[in-house]
Amino acid sequence: MNAPLDWLSKHHEEIVRDLAELVAIPSISTDGEHDHEIQRTAELTCEQMRSAGLEHVEILKVGNSLPYAYGEYLGAGPDKPTVFCYAHHDVQPVNYIEQWKSDPWKLTRRDGRLFARGSADDKAAISAFLGAISAFRKTDTPLPVNIKMVVEGEEEIGSRNLLTFFEKYRSKIKSDVIVVLDTENIEVGLPCITYSLRGIVAVKVDVTSAKLPVHSGMAGGALADAALALNVVLARLFWDNGPLKIPGMYDSVRVLTDKERAAFGKLPWNESKFRNEVGVVPKARFAMEAGHTVYETTWRKPAVTVIAQEASSLKGASNQVLPTASAIVSCRIVPDQEPATVVKQLQDYLSADAPWGVDVKVTQSGAGCNWWMTDPNGPAFEAALASLRQGFDRDPVAIGCGGSIGFVGPLADLFGGAPALLLGIEDPASNAHAPNESLHEGDFKKLMNSLVRLFDNFGKLPGGKVK
Repeated sequence: MNAPLDWLSKHHEEIVRDLAELVAIPSISTDGEHDHEIQRTAELTCEQMRSAGLEHVEILKVGNSLPYAYGEYLGAGPDKPTVFCYAHHDVQPVNYIEQWKSDPWKLTRRDGRLFARGSADDKAAISAFLGAISAFRKTDTPLPVNIKMVVEGEEEIGSRNLLTFFEKYRSKIKSDVIVVLDTENIEVGLPCITYSLRGIVAVKVDVTSAKLPVHSGMAGGALADAALALNVVLARLFWDNGPLKIPGMYDSVRVLTDKERAAFGKLPWNESKFRNEVGVVPKARFAMEAGHTVYETTWRKPAVTVIAQEASSLKGASNQVLPTASAIVSCRIVPDQEPATVVKQLQDYLSADAPWGVDVKVTQSGAGCNWWMTDPNGPAFEAALASLRQGFDRDPVAIGCGGSIGFVGPLADLFGGAPALLLGIEDPASNAHAPNESLHEGDFKKLMNSLVRLFDNFGKLPGGKVK
């Protein structure tokens, strides 16, 4: 173990340079205009996989998907566990460019962090996995596990082809345990393993009051305003600091156990720091239901968010009574809610009793994905907790996550109930998807140290049994 850990320490700058090469490519998947860059990132990922010592490296696709990078190492033998390593090489666009303090496509060191789009979400995961693999392969230290690594190119657009990819390449990627580096540590220096994820569904609300816009001088006050009607409909979602008012929304929500509530209550939370980092306006209060913490709210309670609203553009505003208006309402779902049931509840609630009798049409938007939850116990989890404890020199904690990673549950099922380990790589200051995205460099080092130990701990499991 000393040789791989020493290698990591001595070659950290090389790993950072590899990460810098990755983030220099604007592999934006959300606008359909950067397919060439995504192809380049997949090719570079393959180059780095080969350099790290992975074998049978190739770019894979399914249908018209964006490229996946794949590499493997099977030299540990059939009596050792096979670890499926997941990351993604596509990124979000760069919005609010005026707020960036450095070039978003140039990895920049500042205040102990590495700034760039994709530095944390999720190109650091590629570098972390490959750093840990290199630490064994480049020191002639036998890698104690088999590796199958997939780096996706479509995560930021909902992994629209990923389940088809898994089905097509099922035998190729079959593994015993899943490791994902795409979640958060709740504070710098505190290693976290995520055991629950919220799911997500969305509906589009379309309001129509007429076929054409009409001059507001002629019809203002007489003709129903579609934009106002839409906002009356959306206002039904305002929960103040109580529960959501959508009938049936909480009927199947799994209740927190006393043990979970006590564990969440012990986790660190600094309200003033959070407000400062996010820039919450001074008089704005938090919206969670009274008597519940932020962690309970964001990990285990459903939530609604209006993520888009459109009636006309501000730039093209004219004195008209608008005939149409639309919005997309996103809903995070939790154990044990059924996605289809939640969609139906939203449809019924938002379409009833339309203001002024206008037409209100509520339809599902996108495929969505289900929630996921697992029991954070067993050999794989014990190995992970021990590795994080050694790598960070601090006791790790099991947490939930308010976000969604839709493939985790289906992939675990595809692998016959394989344990899924979601290890934190971001932190509250990472600003994933936002200006000045960054990776804490100290935690990056500790995570790679932990991965080396994780591979070693997996290799020591009796009979290679991870569950």
